[in-house]
Amino acid sequence: MNKKKYFIKIFKLAEKKYGKLKKRLAGEGWKKSWQTLIATMMSAQSRDETTIPIAKNLFSKYSTLNSLTGAKYRDVLFILRSLNYNKTKSKNVIACAKMLVSNFNSAVPNNLDDLVKLPGVGRKTANLVLSEIHNADTITVDTHVHRIANIFGFVKTKNPTETEFELMRTIPKEYWSRINRIFVLWGKEVPGKDKKRFLKALED
Repeated sequence: MNKKKYFIKIFKLAEKKYGKLKKRLAGEGWKKSWQTLIATMMSAQSRDETTIPIAKNLFSKYSTLNSLTGAKYRDVLFILRSLNYNKTKSKNVIACAKMLVSNFNSAVPNNLDDLVKLPGVGRKTANLVLSEIHNADTITVDTHVHRIANIFGFVKTKNPTETEFELMRTIPKEYWSRINRIFVLWGKEVPGKDKKRFLKALED
């Protein structure tokens, strides 16, 4: 099987089905770069539908990065109380804001090495931020992307990081930044690991 051609075939079908959906994901649609970063951090292990209104509440109370650096932990925790891992995320949100101001002149870094130095930022968040904010060619691998890539045999990997690098070796760069949104929307609609159900979803 030619994995490159097979991926392109399946991806184009998925993009035709899900590419026009207006559904917003947590890392999309923010006016400021730091908001995109913070909202993406908050979305880890939490539903986008839960994260977005909570992020809106956070940013309405702390409308600037500087104001967020002065936030009290208990106040941020109260806003984030409905998120999974809310205690850790609350600490990381404040610490990340402080580090952006003190180490990066209040700008969101444009490279992965600096991004992953920020509290609460791993490869997935960093890659999404690079794509959303800096228009970089990156592959953001979350649980949906990892699951679908293995179900269809684009990769045979044990974790998202392995999936990211394997996809980078297989897939043309022009598709990289488009994968996450399409596969996330597809994965949200189809639970489990039944390939036939995923293909059936593309036919509906």
